[in-house]
Amino acid sequence: MSIEIQFLGAARNVTGSRYLIKTDHTQLLVDCGLYQERRLQDRNWQPFEIPPQSLSAVIISHAHIDHCGLLPKLVKEGFAGPVFATEATAEIARISLTDAGKLQEEDAAFKKKRHEREGRKTKYPEIPLYTAEDARAVSPLFKTVEYSREIAVTEDITATFHNAGHVFGSASIELKIQENHRQKVIVFSGDLGNWDRPILKNPDLVNQADYVVIESTYGDRTHQDINEASLKLAEIINQTVKLGGNIVIPSFALERTQDLLFFLNRFMSEGKIPSLKVFVDSPMAISITKIFKEHPELYDRETSGWVNNGSSPFEFEGLHFTNKAADSKAILAEKDPCIIIAGSGMCTGGRIKHHLVNNISRPESTILFVGFQATGTLGRLITDGAKEVRILGQHYPVQARIEELRAFSAHADQPTLLRWLKGFKNKPEMVFVTHGEPETSARFTETIKNTLGWQAKAPEYQEKFILD
Repeated sequence: MSIEIQFLGAARNVTGSRYLIKTDHTQLLVDCGLYQERRLQDRNWQPFEIPPQSLSAVIISHAHIDHCGLLPKLVKEGFAGPVFATEATAEIARISLTDAGKLQEEDAAFKKKRHEREGRKTKYPEIPLYTAEDARAVSPLFKTVEYSREIAVTEDITATFHNAGHVFGSASIELKIQENHRQKVIVFSGDLGNWDRPILKNPDLVNQADYVVIESTYGDRTHQDINEASLKLAEIINQTVKLGGNIVIPSFALERTQDLLFFLNRFMSEGKIPSLKVFVDSPMAISITKIFKEHPELYDRETSGWVNNGSSPFEFEGLHFTNKAADSKAILAEKDPCIIIAGSGMCTGGRIKHHLVNNISRPESTILFVGFQATGTLGRLITDGAKEVRILGQHYPVQARIEELRAFSAHADQPTLLRWLKGFKNKPEMVFVTHGEPETSARFTETIKNTLGWQAKAPEYQEKFILD
């Protein structure tokens, strides 16, 4: 039996998750994500390492674009097989991929106008990576699966999806590969969440694996306690309101936005912050929030109790969902302090850029980051302390208050990652550490070796391993 794994993304970097599994009979991808780091975005345009039509299947861990955002390109170039995902992931991915396609089209059109005006030429100046129509072509390929139920993916591979606790519908993937009466088990953590967080159930532990692929986004640090962080959130809001400014929160449409609504609802009902207008200025976040409402079976005990009592974390006085562009523009005219939640979470596109333009040079306003900011993104430039940033082709001095609350991240910290690994009852032959910046992955690799005594390695981009 020959089993090969090749790391085509999220290898010593954070985004672009994509792992190719080859056996004597099968070629499949686990995740098919978009690169979001500016320095790596050229990889999105490169030809796939194997002909898309030669793939037997794709398995998607969750609906974040850095895990599923290259699916439209894969389908456009010939893939027509099944895409396995949980029901919530499939529903959300249909939205997020179409939105990504629209953004690709809009960004290409905007760049074309700007480059013509400036007389500039770039490598990919005017062509969208894929369109919204390309994204919609993925939808019929989804095959939905339930948690904890083993399914046949191909004649020699089965998969079991385990709740990863990261975002709605997220999963760790357990692959069992059979050939010649032998079996190897490979477990992909996907992105792991934290225990005892709002809305979602805790991650499931997996107890058996020959090989493990684990993320390491926050593999070298410990998050602040979520309750302490929520109090800090209330403090930031109150201080900004006193100054007469806005609280602008770049937020991922999936999970982070819903978590924020959960806490803002609670704070207002408990009188910890004043009653403010809260704008969710993201059509995608609005659509995803509707999906949250439709799947109460995925809620944790606290959120289920809330809903059973006739309430909803996603409905409260002062909350405004702004779907239309005109409603989004109207926010810019708000005179009183307000909270603006908009995408994208790393400020790489979307409506957040317009709100940054309107607020980043206002000392009374606060730009609050509640999620990971990949190297090279606008969000990372701001959180790293840039004094001036370029937004929509213009330069703006950074004079607003810049805050980060990493405890709101949906990614597990180092103690939580180790807690998940300790759920394995056996010692894996190898742990592959991915989905982290180079230094972070290297440090977490050493932590695994020193703490657990297991073999661990952070693969390089496109590196291959034979799994005996």
